[in-house]
Amino acid sequence: MASTDGLVPITRVFLASYYDKYPFPPLSDDVSRLSSDMASLIQLLTLQSPPSQGEASLIEEANQQPPHKIDENMWKNREQMEEILFLLQPSRWPVQLREPCTSEDVELSSTLRHLKDNFDKALAAMISFQTKNSERVFSTVMTYMPQDFRGTLIRQQKERSERNKQAEVDALVSSGGTIRDTYALLWKQQMERRRQLAQLGSASGVYKTLVKYLVGVPQVLLDFVRQINDDDGPMEEQRQRYGPPLYTLTKMATAIRVFLTLLWQRYDTFKLNKEQMNLLSEAAIVYTSEFERFVAFIRASSLCLLICFGYVKIVASMSVKAFLSSFRVSLVVRNTDMIDVFANSPFFISADAAGILGSRENEEYKEIIVQAGRTYEVSLMVESENSYIGWDFSLMQGKISMDIGFSVEYISASGEKTLILPYRRYEADQGNFSTLMAGNYKLVWDNSYSTFFKKTLRYKVDCIPPVVEPKAEDEDGLES
Repeated sequence: MASTDGLVPITRVFLASYYDKYPFPPLSDDVSRLSSDMASLIQLLTLQSPPSQGEASLIEEANQQPPHKIDENMWKNREQMEEILFLLQPSRWPVQLREPCTSEDVELSSTLRHLKDNFDKALAAMISFQTKNSERVFSTVMTYMPQDFRGTLIRQQKERSERNKQAEVDALVSSGGTIRDTYALLWKQQMERRRQLAQLGSASGVYKTLVKYLVGVPQVLLDFVRQINDDDGPMEEQRQRYGPPLYTLTKMATAIRVFLTLLWQRYDTFKLNKEQMNLLSEAAIVYTSEFERFVAFIRASSLCLLICFGYVKIVASMSVKAFLSSFRVSLVVRNTDMIDVFANSPFFISADAAGILGSRENEEYKEIIVQAGRTYEVSLMVESENSYIGWDFSLMQGKISMDIGFSVEYISASGEKTLILPYRRYEADQGNFSTLMAGNYKLVWDNSYSTFFKKTLRYKVDCIPPVVEPKAEDEDGLES
């Protein structure tokens, strides 16, 4: 296995040097101008009619500073876009717009339909980014996990967790939950994903039962996934560099939502003039186009960070440029914003190499000689159903290729045997299954058919209890 001497998790200092090369092109000046004009319109509407309690709360939220975390701002923008699209549904329009009688109302109705198309497109880009980014994080981490049943267990746990989260969202929506309630839940779930990523790094929490099975995983990777979201960790550099324009867009989206909310309630007495109508249209168009541009840029920046998930050698005597070139990294710039970096970094250890080489050093692998005409058995007493029994074995080969019979059976309390894995002859095999019952399981290696040749068997057998997600009350005290 390649030595990890001198390798450390990628750091904020390294990212600072890297991000110096790729500043985000400033937002259009129209953003600040239109945001200011929207604020004036909101004030005009509140003077027309004092805000209700709900409207006052919304205005107060719009006046607050946006969240500091980039992903929380992403969710906040997505929430505001959903709220805006809800207001832009024709069924939510004032009756004068649903059944326009004046040329002004006809024109505004047409404008609103175009704005809805813009927000639909921006929301689709947002959802695509979040989905792919989440998959990329998990896939990158899993690249360094042993490619056997342990990696499968982690994937299955993730899939089960995501199904549970979606069911929780569906239940909330079905019970009449608001968009705000839904996004509060989605952000809570996002925090849970982050917590589980940290648990994977420290092999704790839902991954505690897997801790001793994570052989072959570079410790620097585990260190990194544990600290990536620390307040002063690597992601903080991304927040400092790319947060301010996103914060500005978050406030602009909230202002558009506030304006539409107030306008719909006052449409009987407050008619938009041509200039105000154009202002609303321009604000929506500028916001959606700038937000899509930001998502396109940050997608590339995130790709840089996530592909660097493994580790990178920090060499004090080398410039960042020299460091990159020393590893033959290809930097491809696309339209100045879209940047694929570290696409073919040679300093990654492949999952197969990490798993196989690491496993050979693992003291939990055992070697046994199965004499000719004999069998060798390992019994496992399983305490819980839905536990996982896994195995990994191979024969030490000489000049003649050898194989050995292998099967798995369940033995009930009365002694009755049930075949779980049918007998078959292998040179090597790796597999696992989920138990349907507690009790005694027997793994059998059969060399009884051999008259002359003994077999040297190298094997590892594990029984892993069910991975159970913690209940809400177990999460107290965890930093979000």
